[in-house]
Amino acid sequence: MSGISTTELNIVQLCQRSPVGKLLPDALYVHVSALLTLDPALQQLEQLAKKVSPQVENATLVKFSFNKPQIVYLFYPDFDAEAHPALQSSIQVNLKTLEASQRDYSTTDNPPVLHRKETFVGSDYPHYDTFAWLTKQEEVLGLLEASRGIGLRKAWEQRLRDRTLVIHDHFLACPIQTGAKPTQAKPKIQRHKAAIARVTASKPVRLAVEAGLFPSDTTYFDYGCGHGADIEYIKRLGLISAGWDPYYRPDESHLSADVVNLGYVINVIEDTAERREALINAWNLAQKVLIVAAQVLIDDRTRGVIAYGDGIITSRNTFQKYYEQEELKSYIDQVLGVDAIPVALGIYFVFRDEAQAEVFRASRFRSRTTAPRIRLKVNKFEEYRELLQPLMDFYTDRGRLPAVEELDQVALGPLQSEFGSIKRAFKVILQATDAGEWDAISDKRRNDLLVYLALSHFGKRPKFKDLSPTIRTDIKALFGSYQQACTAADLMLMSLGQTELVEERCRQSAIGQQRPNSLWVHVSAIEQLDPLLRLYEGCASRTIGRPEEATVVKFHVQKPQITYLFYPSFDKEPHPALHTSMVIGLRDLHVRYRDYDPDNPPLLHQKDQLITEDYPGYTKFAKLSQQERKWGLLEDPKAIFDRRGWEQCLAGHGAELRGHRVVRRKDIDEHKN
Repeated sequence: MSGISTTELNIVQLCQRSPVGKLLPDALYVHVSALLTLDPALQQLEQLAKKVSPQVENATLVKFSFNKPQIVYLFYPDFDAEAHPALQSSIQVNLKTLEASQRDYSTTDNPPVLHRKETFVGSDYPHYDTFAWLTKQEEVLGLLEASRGIGLRKAWEQRLRDRTLVIHDHFLACPIQTGAKPTQAKPKIQRHKAAIARVTASKPVRLAVEAGLFPSDTTYFDYGCGHGADIEYIKRLGLISAGWDPYYRPDESHLSADVVNLGYVINVIEDTAERREALINAWNLAQKVLIVAAQVLIDDRTRGVIAYGDGIITSRNTFQKYYEQEELKSYIDQVLGVDAIPVALGIYFVFRDEAQAEVFRASRFRSRTTAPRIRLKVNKFEEYRELLQPLMDFYTDRGRLPAVEELDQVALGPLQSEFGSIKRAFKVILQATDAGEWDAISDKRRNDLLVYLALSHFGKRPKFKDLSPTIRTDIKALFGSYQQACTAADLMLMSLGQTELVEERCRQSAIGQQRPNSLWVHVSAIEQLDPLLRLYEGCASRTIGRPEEATVVKFHVQKPQITYLFYPSFDKEPHPALHTSMVIGLRDLHVRYRDYDPDNPPLLHQKDQLITEDYPGYTKFAKLSQQERKWGLLEDPKAIFDRRGWEQCLAGHGAELRGHRVVRRKDIDEHKN
């Protein structure tokens, strides 16, 4: 049998470009289920090698070697069932001689074991998510560091013992014995230590107040209130406020209230049944809104912890269940049978009344606008200006004229008496203003509704009758019918799948800083973007919730991805440092965090490009950018990417910054003198 020429096939290059499989420096490993996704040349090579030995039909993985003309078939009979399956045997096929040799590992007490199983298979593999979740747990706990030392079973088991960990069905846990003479006692979880002593309101409660969920006469109950800071905060607003906590206030009664807070409670309960019960109990108490907040898992290193159940035990001996953001929403929705609304990372609002929920959802996509300026002096308008002001305010707010029942009698009565109807009154307003500006306001409100309705497609789109009367009237006035509005919204959502169209809208945007593969926009300007770009960002924030700390939104143009960037000193520093970034992939909603080196962080230049002209400080920012361009400081973006590079650039040009101004360095002037 003649050998196979591998030189022409460029095996290494083909493997390195493979979209599936685990790529190592010396080989590509692919699960047999993913072979059909490989380059046709690699598939052909594997098919020819397979003919050498009929035994390879039962192989689990295929290894394409780089250092020699060889394909190896690896047998892991427990690949799906075992978290880290052991290698049982292998068959090596020499691609030149087409001869096969076999190695047996079944009798050894220290066989090689697999890690990161999800990397071998495609994302559509039945157990992909389970494999990936285990890997994430192991990464968080540092188990996969120095991977060369854990390739064999004994070394891997020793690492688990060193961390006091075991694995049960692809989940990490601390080893708890349940026999008559346990070798390790079940840890006594001290939940109360997880309570944070605050002097101000917690973030979930503060966000609820800012969202207008605490009008006068609202009652509040805190389920698992800890030290009770939120209770006191709501009392200071002049509202009835109470709470219960199993440790700090065990004798207080469970009271029904308009707003109930379950803030960072479910993540400290180690018993899954009790955790579910707490969520249900809090929901039963909530008459209008339930606030649910929990810790969210991030891609970061956590030290001083061990796993327990489906969470971890901290060094303070408190349990913490870390959720994925999407997992947390799914958990709330499943247990309560609701559609929880994300407000921020790990924070959700759950409404009793569907109409109120839709009003809140729609409000999150309402852009700011101002009434048109008075351009002409019209006697009748000037005479009745005070009377017409409520009508102007209403149109500015809703983008349409009010229905009769929407104006209170104090405002409506005089309007009808003086003008005969609302429409006639508005005609007087049009005489003194630009009709085109009012049309622009209507377009803006129409776009707001389109973004809201398009995003409702991802969940359970509300029926028309479930919308509030105000939104129903908005839709009829601005679209004609609910069906037409939903059709237009769905068409816009479908267009979001066209990468070239998204890129075109980014490149045409008059707002934002253009970068080679992205558009950067300050969060204050998001609502003024093209509706398609607002929808693009909304696809990330609808489930994740826009991070409260976010300063800049990065719109990727080559892949469906949004990045939130945190520049804490954006307004104060001429070139603020990047502190944190949060990347959200829109295909799988996977969230990745990154903290940046505080000694040499990336810097932001030309801040004026990210904001609109009405932003406080715009003029100052723009003058600085103009100065820096004249000095030649911005000619090489890569060289000034981080702080050290920027400082070297300033020094090289003999410049320094004083606030938002470029000046010549003093030491240079002194040297000349």
